[in-house]
Amino acid sequence: MAAVLGVGRPLVLVTSPMRRCLETAAPLAERWGVEPQVDPRVSEIPSPRGIALRERSAWLKGLMAGRWSSLPPELRAWRQEVVAAVVEAGELGDAVVFTHHVAINAALGFAGGDDRVRVASPDNCSLTVVDVIGGRLVLVELGREADTEVR
Repeated sequence: MAAVLGVGRPLVLVTSPMRRCLETAAPLAERWGVEPQVDPRVSEIPSPRGIALRERSAWLKGLMAGRWSSLPPELRAWRQEVVAAVVEAGELGDAVVFTHHVAINAALGFAGGDDRVRVASPDNCSLTVVDVIGGRLVLVELGREADTEVR
């Protein structure tokens, strides 16, 4: 990502607090000499309380086959927080947000008025571009897609 984006001017960097996003953001932050803003709102979708790690994969697969309108209120609220974080980052000017598969889908679905949880299959380190226009997300370019295995 640093090789792709690092040739331009420094932008606002926002990242999930999870390790793989922090690690992906680090080379770009270093190249630009900026400190990424860690925002927990763009972290992974929260698992149900008490779910064992080995059960999370099945839960996540089922969730991604569903619709936001059928999910519990706390997950619909999480989606709203993802969208709010992306909108806020975009209102600061051009920004790069390092986040996760379901969070990207939450933003994309919201931008397109699509109630499906999974509307795209963004590949690891793919670059999806959205604009923030009047406080709304607008898809500009969908990043590279791949069949991401849920674990």
